[in-house]
Amino acid sequence: MSENKGKSFLSRLVSIIASIVVLLVLIPILRPYLEGDSEEDGYDLSGIAAGVSNTGAVPTDFEKLELPYLLEPDEEKNTIIEHMGYTLSYNSRLRIPNWVAYEFLDSELYGDFERRDEFTPDPDFKGRQAYDTDYKGSGWDRGHMAPSGDMKWSSQVQKECFYLTNVCPQNHNLNAGLWNDLEKQVRYETRYYGSVWVVAGPVIESGRYGTIGSNKVAVPDGFFKALLAKDKRSGEYVSIGFYFPNESGNGSSLASYAMSVDDLEEIVGMDLFYNLDYSVQEKVESVYDPWQWRIDN
Repeated sequence: MSENKGKSFLSRLVSIIASIVVLLVLIPILRPYLEGDSEEDGYDLSGIAAGVSNTGAVPTDFEKLELPYLLEPDEEKNTIIEHMGYTLSYNSRLRIPNWVAYEFLDSELYGDFERRDEFTPDPDFKGRQAYDTDYKGSGWDRGHMAPSGDMKWSSQVQKECFYLTNVCPQNHNLNAGLWNDLEKQVRYETRYYGSVWVVAGPVIESGRYGTIGSNKVAVPDGFFKALLAKDKRSGEYVSIGFYFPNESGNGSSLASYAMSVDDLEEIVGMDLFYNLDYSVQEKVESVYDPWQWRIDN
């Protein structure tokens, strides 16, 4: 009798262990079905459109203050690329970057490497991307997110600056006007503060301008740029944001497009300067002072 009980106990134990093993194998397979699909049907603009919720941070060693919150990598909508002069998130579905970010140092202001004006596909990105032919005859400029004027300190970064992963279709008057004025202002502020953290990119809202070229490069509805610096005298961080519709600025001043970083985040749907300590973010990003950035009304 005791022998039969022993066999019965051993049989139950083996059955329990087998059930546990089966569960361990099935849980990872079934998890997506249990949790549901978070991506909505249709044209998903995650990481670039207004109203996007930033869920699922990417584990990263980056401590760069210029970086926004990093979404989960996605080969179509969010590929992080590190170049020598800047870091970017590329949206292969739209053929434009989600954002481009870099720290600009005063030691990088006085390089001798001038514009190349040779726009090329990004050799570090193997997916679908824009080509120079997409822009030719389109009526839109190749608008830099990280400008050539900030990348004169190395021949390599000047070359990287003209990768088409750093470019968006941009209204000519905006590109040559207010966007260019802001680029010059960033260089002035870099001289003043010693370094400025910069993040810029396109915003797709209604997509009213459609696409250009055979590769269907999305034309943004607008552009944003956010700046962060640390005042050497007070030791305090200061920030400011800008949003420009993708149209002529009509002679307006930069101050007309300035706002707090918090307000800009509401437009672009991103958490900017994410690596800045949260308690500092709350204080710094909620206000802006044009006078701290030498911008006249």
